[in-house]
Amino acid sequence: MTITYTILITPDPESPGWWNAEVPALPGCVSCGQSYEEALEKIREAMEGYITLLMEHGDPLPQDVLSARIPVEVAV
Repeated sequence: MTITYTILITPDPESPGWWNAEVPALPGCVSCGQSYEEALEKIREAMEGYITLLMEHGDPLPQDVLSARIPVEVAV
């Protein structure tokens, strides 16, 4: 079975070169890495563990969150 969730990956402001990753639909499912690619790999592992535990406990799988990018004009 393949499940797709939105992932937020942001540079860590306190640790240059590090990236933080989180899955908004899976509360507490967070990870980090020393590169963007490592953060992706680590969050995938965290997601697999999170979803496995949900399924083992018979809990429903959360729906993915909706996301959008909206341009906003601001006066400079």
